[in-house]
Amino acid sequence: MKNDAIFNALIEENNGYLRTADAVGAGVSRTSLGSFVHRNNLDRVSRGLYLSQDAWQDNLYEIQIRYPHAVFSHETALNLLNLTDSVPTKNTITLETSMGATRLREEGLRVYRTRSELFEVGLSEVRTPLGHLVRCYNAERTICDIIRNKRNVEIQDIQTAVKSYFRSRHKDIPLLMRYAKLFLVEKAIRQYTEVLLS
Repeated sequence: MKNDAIFNALIEENNGYLRTADAVGAGVSRTSLGSFVHRNNLDRVSRGLYLSQDAWQDNLYEIQIRYPHAVFSHETALNLLNLTDSVPTKNTITLETSMGATRLREEGLRVYRTRSELFEVGLSEVRTPLGHLVRCYNAERTICDIIRNKRNVEIQDIQTAVKSYFRSRHKDIPLLMRYAKLFLVEKAIRQYTEVLLS
């Protein structure tokens, strides 16, 4: 029963999820985990990831667990950062160029790639609407990304996001301009800045 207490604490801590890696890290055997999962009718949602019957499923968290190197970006980041009201039809992630993306695309994810020297620029963690921490680019990086890829993003989403960003108390214009230079969108960002901050 000592193991059950560990499992229940992990489920509580992870808002209904139990990860094999967390259980093993807490010193519990895989056999005990299997027995607990069976006795408590936990749903296996992914390899090494189980969900309690009374918990809400969090697709973003599950994507992050399955693909720990992925970072939520573009429209999904806008949504997580509360810079848009619309929910993306496809979740969007960014990978380093060296990483394979076939499986992720097959799962219905929109995948962008970036060079390794730019991959960690603006990397942060945010909470999903269901309370799980996931990797996501910050607002400044996301604004640069959607402007840089404006052919793939709805113009209305770009306008809403940029206006929301400039109204935010947490905006960091010097950081935005540094990122704009890095991602070669300085001219477009300056135009938005002149209009929205005048």
